[in-house]
Amino acid sequence: MSLIGQIWLKLLVVIVLSFVGGVAIHTDAMRDTLQTQLQMKNADNATALAQVLSQQKGDAALMALALAAQFDTGYYRRIRLVGADGAPRFVREAPPRALDAPAWLERALPIAAAPGVAQVSNGWNALGRVEVESQDAYAYAELWHAVKRGAAAMLLLGLVAALAGALIVRRIRAPLELAVAQAHSLERGEYVTVAEPSTPELRRLVRAMNSMVARLKQVFEGQATQLETLRRQANGDALTGLSNRAHFMGRLDAALHREDGSADVGLVLLRILDLAELNRAIGHDSADRLITTIAQALEAYTARVDGCFVGRLNGSDFAMCLPVGGLAEETARAVTAALHALLPAFGKQAAVAAGAVETARGTPLAALMAQADLALARAEAQGAFAVETAGESGPALAHLGEGGWRRHLHEALAAGRVTLVEYPVRGQGGQLVHLECPLRVQLEPDGRAEPAARWLPLAARARLTAALDERALSLALGAIALDGQPRAVNLATASLADSGFAARLRAQLLQAPRAARQLWVEVPEAAAAEHFELLRELGRQLRPLGARIGLEHAGERIGRIERLFELGLDYVKLDVSITRDIGRDAHRAGFVTGVVAMLHSLSAQVIAEGVAREDDAAALWQCGVDAQTGPWVSAQGA
Repeated sequence: MSLIGQIWLKLLVVIVLSFVGGVAIHTDAMRDTLQTQLQMKNADNATALAQVLSQQKGDAALMALALAAQFDTGYYRRIRLVGADGAPRFVREAPPRALDAPAWLERALPIAAAPGVAQVSNGWNALGRVEVESQDAYAYAELWHAVKRGAAAMLLLGLVAALAGALIVRRIRAPLELAVAQAHSLERGEYVTVAEPSTPELRRLVRAMNSMVARLKQVFEGQATQLETLRRQANGDALTGLSNRAHFMGRLDAALHREDGSADVGLVLLRILDLAELNRAIGHDSADRLITTIAQALEAYTARVDGCFVGRLNGSDFAMCLPVGGLAEETARAVTAALHALLPAFGKQAAVAAGAVETARGTPLAALMAQADLALARAEAQGAFAVETAGESGPALAHLGEGGWRRHLHEALAAGRVTLVEYPVRGQGGQLVHLECPLRVQLEPDGRAEPAARWLPLAARARLTAALDERALSLALGAIALDGQPRAVNLATASLADSGFAARLRAQLLQAPRAARQLWVEVPEAAAAEHFELLRELGRQLRPLGARIGLEHAGERIGRIERLFELGLDYVKLDVSITRDIGRDAHRAGFVTGVVAMLHSLSAQVIAEGVAREDDAAALWQCGVDAQTGPWVSAQGA
C-alpha cells in the first residue's frame, strides 16, 4: 500500500475509533446519569407518598385511595404498601410501557434503578413501608435521544476531522508526488532536480536526491570533458583541430552511403602549394600560423552551412564536404578568393589551389577521391589560387521544385507507395536486437523506391517529414503485429518542430499497445543538441507506452550535449565515422570505450552503426558496445 494510502487508512481508523469511543463513552455516561436520576426519583416519590399516607391516621381505605390515585398517574410500574408485620397491604403493578427506543438498547444498556422505600407511621406508631418503582421506558427514550444526538455530534466532528485530514494529506501529497516523480525519473534514467518541499522529512529526502543528481551531473560533465579530449586525440588534427584524414574519410564515406544522407555531395580539395619550400622560406612557426589561418577560414565557412565539414588530410592538403550538390565549384572559388586576400601576409610564395567535384549518393569513396585528386592536380598545374572542377551531379528530381516535390510525395503517401526496408541489429551472441527500418518512397508510380537521401531534404522544405514519419511508424507497428519482431524507425529532426507530432505518435501507439512495446524510435544526434526540450517531450509521450527512445549517427557531439542525462535515452547508435577502421586505430578505440562507459552509466545501450569488417566488429565488442549493425552484420545473418 502506498504511503498516502497508509495515511488515509490510519486517519480513517482514528476517526472511526474516535467516533465509536466518543459515542460509547457519552452513552454510558448518559445511562449512569439517567439511572441515578431514576433512582433518586423513586426515593423522592416514596418519601412524598409516605408523608401523604402518614396523614391518613392509619385509615386503610384512605391510604388505599391515596395509593391508587398516585398509581393511576401512569408513571409507576409498581407501588406496594407493606405492613409493620411484613404482610402486603396494597400492591398495584402495571406492565412495562412500550419503548420509544429500540429493544436492543434495553438489552445492551439496562437501566437498573433501585425502588424507592419510605416508612409510613401514625405518630410514634409504625404502620409499615411504601415501595415505589417508576416506569423506566421514559429513561430509555431519553437515553435513545441522547445516543442519537451524541452520534450526530461525533459524526459532524468526524467529518470536520476528515476534511482537515484531507487538507493535510493534500499538503503532504504534492511534495511526495514530486519526490515519487523524481524517483521514477531516476528509474527511467532521467536525472532531474525538483524544488525542496516544506515538509522536513520530505525536504531531507528531496535534498539528498537532488544532491545525488548534482553529483551525477558533475561526474557526467567530467566524463564529457574527458571524452572531448579523447575525441580530439582520436579524430582531430593536432595543429588545426580539424578532423584528421581517417576521421574525415569516415564521415565522407558515411555521407555517401547513409540512407538519410544527401542525394548529391560536393567535395573540395585544397592544397598549399610547395609547402616544404614555403616552410624553409618563412620558418616553421610562420608556416604553422599559415596552416592555422587556412583552417580557420574553412571552419568559418562550415559554421554558416549546416552539414558541411572539413578535415586536414595531410601536411598540405585540406578537404571540405558539402551536404548538397551544385555548390562545389562556387564554394571552391569563394574559399580561394578569401585566402587570396589573407595569405600574401605570409609571403609572396604563400598560395593554394583547389579542386572541386560533384557526385551522387552511392558513389564509391575511392572513385570520388580519384576525381577530386585529378581536379586538384589540374588546378595545381595552373598555378596559385587556381580552381578546377570534375564530375557531375548524379540524377535527382530536384528540378521538380518545391511544389512538384510536395505533389509527388502527397501522391506517394495517398497511393501507399511507401515501404520499409529492414537491416538487422545484432548482439554479440548473434541474437536479433531489432530490425532497423528506414523508409523508402516510390515517387513515380513506375519508378523505384527512393531512399531518404533523395527526398528528405526537399520533404523537410515542403514540411512533409512529419506525415512521412507517421506513416513509417504505422508501417512498423503493423509489421510488429504480424511477426512480433522489434523494429526501429528513424524520425527526422524537422518533424519534432511540429507541435502535434508527439501527440499523434502517442495516439498510434495507444491503438497498438502490444506492438508499441517492441518499437524503437530514434532521431539524429543533432536533434538532442538543437531541440533538447522537443526530444524530451517526445520521450515523455512515448516511453510510458513501452517504446524505446534513442539517438542515431551519434559521436561527434555526444559529449557536448548539455543535460544529456535528463533525456533518459534507452539507446545510442554510434555513427560509422566513429566506428570505421577502429580495429586499426587505438586512439579511436579509446574514444569509443569512453563513450560506451559514459552511456552505460546513463543506463543506455550502445549500438555501433555501419560495421563493414570483422576486425572492426571485434574491436567494437572489446570497447563494450551492446550491439552492431552494418554490412558485416547483415552478411553474418544471411
